[in-house]
Amino acid sequence: MDGPNPAIKHPIPLHPRVGFLKSLVTAENIEIGDYTYYDDPDGPDHFAEKCVLHHYPFIGDKLIIGRFCAIAEGARFIMNGANHAMSGFSTYPFNIFGHGWERGFDVKTWEAENRGDTVLGNDVWIGMEAVILPGITIGDGAIVAAKSVVTHDVPPYAIVAGNPAKVVKMRFDRITVMRLLAIAWWNWPADKLTRNLDAIRGADIDRLERAV
Repeated sequence: MDGPNPAIKHPIPLHPRVGFLKSLVTAENIEIGDYTYYDDPDGPDHFAEKCVLHHYPFIGDKLIIGRFCAIAEGARFIMNGANHAMSGFSTYPFNIFGHGWERGFDVKTWEAENRGDTVLGNDVWIGMEAVILPGITIGDGAIVAAKSVVTHDVPPYAIVAGNPAKVVKMRFDRITVMRLLAIAWWNWPADKLTRNLDAIRGADIDRLERAV
């Protein structure tokens, strides 16, 4: 056997709180890689509605999540629809309420606050109730601690924590990180991954490099 079918919505028997998101999320502005899962006691089926906030197709931003990511209960991705124009004296969105308040509104003042796509690499672990702000990129192998608020990009294989989240530790030294990024085991086919699981779990990078 070469692991679970990534197309299965609930891959753990008798444990419906865990779901592979690629099969559960159909929104056109969300892209999710194989084996990435969300864990929630209320079930993972409403991940997009519950965890991806202010995400409107007309804005054009995307949430892009790589393969083999683990997302804990209550994680939140705040998208660009939450932004307010900040070029004037007030950030209040007068225009959305109409009745004359929409006149004179310059949409470019709001578009200037668009931070672009939010991107999670592969093998990223997002802790419980972490918040990711718009336009953030989180590198491969990174860990975001529970209840952290991520306001800046996170390097590959960094551990970040706090509000605002800061790097508290690198998981591996710089050379090892470079080797892991070059190996990119998360892109391997399932049979090759299965043959090399012991090396991945046992941190045997020499064996992984030989398998490339």
